[in-house]
Amino acid sequence: MRLQVSELTVRFGTRQVAHIGDFSLGEAEIVGLAGESGSGKSMTTLAILGLAHTVGATVTGSIRLDGTELTSMSQRELRDVRGRRIAAIFQSPAMAFSPVFKVGSVVLRALRLHGMTRAEAAEAAARALRQVLLPTGLLDRYPAQLSGGQLQRVAIAIAIALRAEILLADEPTSALDVTVQAEVLDVLRDLRDRQGMSVLFISHDLAVVAELCDRVAIMHDGRIVEQGPATQVLSAPRHSYTAGLLAAVPSIRDSAHR
Repeated sequence: MRLQVSELTVRFGTRQVAHIGDFSLGEAEIVGLAGESGSGKSMTTLAILGLAHTVGATVTGSIRLDGTELTSMSQRELRDVRGRRIAAIFQSPAMAFSPVFKVGSVVLRALRLHGMTRAEAAEAAARALRQVLLPTGLLDRYPAQLSGGQLQRVAIAIAIALRAEILLADEPTSALDVTVQAEVLDVLRDLRDRQGMSVLFISHDLAVVAELCDRVAIMHDGRIVEQGPATQVLSAPRHSYTAGLLAAVPSIRDSAHR
């Protein structure tokens, strides 16, 4: 497995907010981490990125990337892993871009921080934008001049340019309308199919998870209560919490069978 999480616990002081007994993400696989808001999904994401400490949380347990333990790495070592090997996109892509800098300035700076020369960064950025079906001219615009879907695809392009092996996508489509949402999902599928990138897709939207993911893990109160192939879990749930979530989305069973 490319990413293997075991006995991972995230706490704020003595209060436990997440405990993941066993969870994995394979090569060229899209796995959903689903549950209601407050179920611990985003804190799990921050822990995997080595950023839980930035919000005051402590992390224990094991997070292994291709067999290498991440929790024992220094922050400097983790900075080398973030972006180049594990990249992340979030619900509000505009938050990743300063409104006073052109989009290209932010993208090139991200690439140069990981060792690229200015020329290499410019070439990699242009190539990655084409892969997410965006014109390179967008690099000369300010974030406010791009739509939410365009900004989300630029964020994905940074991960492509850095040749990240894993993309953590935390509610990346919830702020987008249905048409733009479909475009972003197509980009994620293409990354998996063409580049072999692994995607951890965090979402509260089970209909989207059913459409996109190979496997799914359902989180409730900071724990995974059920996981398995997405079509199986979302068409014949074993846990009452999963069944309750599905009951709130009448079309989910049809989506799981498509």
